[in-house]
Amino acid sequence: MSTEVKKEIELEIAHVLFIDIVAYSKMAMDDQRAAVEKLNQIVQSTDEFRKAESENRLLKIATGDGMGR
Repeated sequence: MSTEVKKEIELEIAHVLFIDIVAYSKMAMDDQRAAVEKLNQIVQSTDEFRKAESENRLLKIATGDGMGR
């Protein structure tokens, strides 16, 4: 690979968080919302989350139970 091409490549490490709420689909809707809200509060209170958010380095894709903000 030429030196010119190598200068254009910048590698980064990404972290992916997968979480499952056990028996989520069996919960009442109010309990589902409360469980997702509690999970969001826990994740968003971590130092790692707050640091990444302050640096505008988060990519949030809500899937499944709707984890996200």
